[in-house]
Amino acid sequence: MIELDPISISEAARYMGIKGTPTDTISDMLERCERLVRQRVRPKYVYLETSVDYTDDGVVLGAMSEPLTGEDIKRHLSGCTRAIMLAATLSQEADKLIRQAAVTDMAESLAIDCLCSAAVEQVCDRAEQEIFAKHEYPYRTWRFSPGYGDLPISLQRSFLIALNAQRRIGLTATESSLLIPSKSVTAIIGISETKIERGKRGCAVCNMRESCAFRAAGNTCSR
Repeated sequence: MIELDPISISEAARYMGIKGTPTDTISDMLERCERLVRQRVRPKYVYLETSVDYTDDGVVLGAMSEPLTGEDIKRHLSGCTRAIMLAATLSQEADKLIRQAAVTDMAESLAIDCLCSAAVEQVCDRAEQEIFAKHEYPYRTWRFSPGYGDLPISLQRSFLIALNAQRRIGLTATESSLLIPSKSVTAIIGISETKIERGKRGCAVCNMRESCAFRAAGNTCSR
């Protein structure tokens, strides 16, 4: 289990749609909720290194039972013969905190939700640091998740089965491929012994870019 560092208040405020510096009232609420989130959540992650092959049906990871389809993941893993499959979660405690706060204070519930979103990204960053401190690969891609670009979100369940994520960190997916607990992330990181081109990320490959509330407000959800 990972022990969280202080969660970025500015990052959480950005997820809340706040432009510029939050008011003192919002800052106080975020700082109070930040302490609560760090006390309650139980961050965990699991990963697996697997082979990468390219076929007419899509990109085939040796650990998965179905291919990764779509042009974006093919470009993302171009030049990679291996990949890291990663899953991370804040645990059910994050969902409980959000629900409990919603009963009495919707603003506080939103603050906790956004803090948890910032926290799970911190967990993924920390997981990457730990993984690549143990395994020395000269080159790697950034994280690419099911549902990003044209990679089908329906791959979530096969992805979690390959990682045995339910048993190892309590992470499952619904019939509609939503992750439970909700404050969780799955991702693929391509690895290579030779130099590779790191592809586009953020809005450039997001399939929600035309209807994104962050973009409409002149912001982005990625850092």
